Amino acid sequence: MKPFSLATGLAVLAGLLVWGVAPSPGDDKKEEPPKRSIDRKDPAFDKLIPKEATLETLSGGYAWTEGPVWVNKDGGYLLFSDIPNNRVMKWQEGKEATVFLKPSGYDGKETHFKEPGSNGLLLDSEGRLILMQHGNRRVARLEKDGKTITPLAEKYEGKRFNSPNDGAYKSNGDLYFTDPPYGLMQKDKEGFPGMEMDYCGVYRLSKDGKLTLLTREMTKPNGIAFSPDEKTLYVSNSDPDKAIWMAFPVKEDGTLGMGKVFFDATELVKKKLPGLPDGMKVDKNGNLFATGPGGLLVFSPEGKHLGSILTGVPTSNCGWGGDGSVLYITANHDLTRIKTATKGKGF
Repeated sequence: MKPFSLATGLAVLAGLLVWGVAPSPGDDKKEEPPKRSIDRKDPAFDKLIPKEATLETLSGGYAWTEGPVWVNKDGGYLLFSDIPNNRVMKWQEGKEATVFLKPSGYDGKETHFKEPGSNGLLLDSEGRLILMQHGNRRVARLEKDGKTITPLAEKYEGKRFNSPNDGAYKSNGDLYFTDPPYGLMQKDKEGFPGMEMDYCGVYRLSKDGKLTLLTREMTKPNGIAFSPDEKTLYVSNSDPDKAIWMAFPVKEDGTLGMGKVFFDATELVKKKLPGLPDGMKVDKNGNLFATGPGGLLVFSPEGKHLGSILTGVPTSNCGWGGDGSVLYITANHDLTRIKTATKGKGF
C-alpha cells in the first residue's frame, strides 16, 4: 500500500466535510479502502457487465469527483471535475492525472463555498467543453483556444440560476440541463443561501439561444440523460426523502410531457446505502447506468433493476469512453472504470 500523503489526507478531509461527515480520530493518517462488489439481480445484467469484470481505480486523492467526459483526440483522454478544488482534471492511459482547467466553476474571490467548481461536463457538436459551473451559477463553454470561457446561460426571467449541475445534448443541438442548489452550500452556513428562485428547474437551451423552463416539479433535479431515440428524458432527484429517477416523454417541440417515476430508491437510502440518485448515462440499447444509493445501478429501459456495481462510497457520475465499452465512474475521492459488454449511446 502506498504511503498516505498529507495532500491525500487533506483531500479526504475536504471530501468528508463536503458530505457533512465528521472525521474520526486517525482519519488524518489513513483511509480504509472502500468495500466493492457487484450485485447481480437479473441474468440480463451478465450481458452488460461480464462476470469477470472488476472495478479499477485509476486515480485518487480528490475531494469530490464528478462529470467524467471522454475526449476522443490526442490518443483519447478523460476529463472530470474535482468540485471543491475548483478544477477540471485530465486523465490519460499511462500518465498521471494533471490539472486541465483551474478555476473551472468559480472565478470570484469568495472562499466560503463548499463546492465552487464545475460539476457536469459534456462536449458540444464541435468538441468544445461545456461546463456546469457551480460558483458562477451558469452554463459556460470553453473555447477551442483552451482559455476563453463563454457564458451560455446565466439567468432565467431575470433571476440567477441556483447552480447548474448536469446536462445532455439532443441531436438537434438543444442542451437540456438541471439546476439544483448544491453550488450555493457554504462552509459556515446551513441550507442554500443566495437562492434567487424558489424552485429547482430543468431547462432547455435551444441551439438559437432561447431558454425554456421545462419542469419545476422536482425538488433536487440532478443527473440527466436521453434515451437512444430521444423520446424519453431521464432526470434523477437527489432528495433523500424522494430518491427517484423520473422519465419524461419528449414532445415534438422539445418540451416535456407528464413525467412518471422510472425507479424509486428511497428505501435504499433508508437502508443507509451511501449516495443519492445522481449522474447517469444510457447505453446503445437504452439501458440506464445511474449512480445512486450503493454505487452505480443498472436499469432496463422498462425500469427493472438488473444489478449494481457497489462502490462502497457516495458515487456521483459515469461516462463512456475508449471504444465505447469502458464505463468511467467518479466515486467519491476516486476516478474508476469497469469494462462492459455493451457500448454507450453514440459510440
